[in-house]
Amino acid sequence: MNFDQPLQVVDLFAGPGGLGEGFSSLNEGKSFEVLVSAEMDPFARSTLRLRAFYRALKKNNRAALDDYYYFCETAGVEHPWTSRSLKEWEIADKEARQIKLGSPEGNAELDRILEERLDTTKPWVLIGGPPCQAYSIVGRARNKGNLEYKAEEDHRHFLYREYLRIIQSKKPAVFVMENVKGILSSKVGGEQIFPQILKDLADPDLALGGFAESENRYRICSLVTDDVYESGDDPLKLDLNNFVIRAENYGVPQSRHRVILVGVSERYLKGLHEHKLKPSKGPTVEQMIGTLPPLRSTLSRGQDSADAWCSQVIRHLDELRSDLISSGKKDPKLEMKLKIFRDSFSGGRLNNGGLRVRKSNSWSGRVDIPDLDSWLSDERLGVWLNHEARGHMTSDLRRYVYAAVFGDAHLTSPKGHQEFTLAGLAPDHKNWETGKFSDRFRVQLKGQVASTITSHISKDGHYFIHYDPNQCRSLTVREAARIQTFPDNYFFLGNRTQQYHQVGNAVPPLLAGKIAKIVESIIRSA
Repeated sequence: MNFDQPLQVVDLFAGPGGLGEGFSSLNEGKSFEVLVSAEMDPFARSTLRLRAFYRALKKNNRAALDDYYYFCETAGVEHPWTSRSLKEWEIADKEARQIKLGSPEGNAELDRILEERLDTTKPWVLIGGPPCQAYSIVGRARNKGNLEYKAEEDHRHFLYREYLRIIQSKKPAVFVMENVKGILSSKVGGEQIFPQILKDLADPDLALGGFAESENRYRICSLVTDDVYESGDDPLKLDLNNFVIRAENYGVPQSRHRVILVGVSERYLKGLHEHKLKPSKGPTVEQMIGTLPPLRSTLSRGQDSADAWCSQVIRHLDELRSDLISSGKKDPKLEMKLKIFRDSFSGGRLNNGGLRVRKSNSWSGRVDIPDLDSWLSDERLGVWLNHEARGHMTSDLRRYVYAAVFGDAHLTSPKGHQEFTLAGLAPDHKNWETGKFSDRFRVQLKGQVASTITSHISKDGHYFIHYDPNQCRSLTVREAARIQTFPDNYFFLGNRTQQYHQVGNAVPPLLAGKIAKIVESIIRSA
């Protein structure tokens, strides 16, 4: 089956657009075109719309791309469009929609849009990730402490059915659904919910009260094994972990483990040959962020200045080394590194960045992996976007600089109460010594892939400490976005907390692009 036009894409629960970016970027936009992306959060929707604007300009009006770059590079600009790019902005506004799926109003709006814009006589693709809070390990731990919480009454468990509803009514050729690994073990009414999700997705008509003999069925494919689930199979006989993608094995610089399901309509089974991702090693944290402009954090309490911040960090380095020696603990590597970083400390020369940081020749941002540099970099963009360091309390500066030096000395992040034993390192947590907070402060090691970037980064930076003691801070939005493989010209809107939240919730676009390639092959080979 051959097609001259890009395949249609509908993106539900889109977040800031990680999945959509991967699909729409394949073959410079010639393979897929996002018709509509639906997202409830207004700030994520703003980011989605701005990215849709960029894509529309690249496709239809390259002469007006300067409008996008001017908006990215210039503070105080009210909106990104001018009279010459208004048409593309209107296209973007129609594509990226703020819709609350699961509500009567939201569902009705989406149905109306799909009726107007989606051509179901042609093959199309549904992508998206229904909200994961109800399935995540952290979310379930919080719910466990709520005596009034009942999983069967939590509507978030069943938002996948809004996704299912569109599959049933509009019959995509292929769908891609992403969620957290915790969905595999999540239970409702004492029963695992994931086997039921597989059954429902394989036969959406039956799941939503239709006929058992429906022709609208799907094969649910693993992207890492040959496993394919089809209607009538017993899902409990499958190794459900085979639906988990370990992103670091496929070129992504973080150990992000997510469930990703690819459903192929039985009408397109002729194209279902190879559905596995090709393994590739993910780059290290240092490769991804080591050539971005270095920044210092700020003091979140009291008067901040470079000198005041610098004196605090140096004091912590001196005291930590002195405490280590007096404690009698034999750790010559750590002692030596504390002295080296104290004697060579240069963080006081740095600034704390900003929403826009002017580029210079000193910090190229290059990864030195040609394909990845091509994906990330934009020579036309004159600033680093979303690259602003957080402020930290001086007690956290002590923990951050310790974790960074420890990581440099031992090539591992220090573990909670077992290794945060020097004076002033233990936080005021009631259960600190139980082991529940062993990763409360985690440095991202420069020679390894990062740990999972999650939405928790919006709350504090304790799990995401920069490896460089001279910077003594948590990751910026741009650094987190890089580890998520967002291109450098992807501008996250909203305040900084909202930006972090968007990045943490996203699907890595680079991984999405690799999935898109498989999906395209399935459809066009059918």
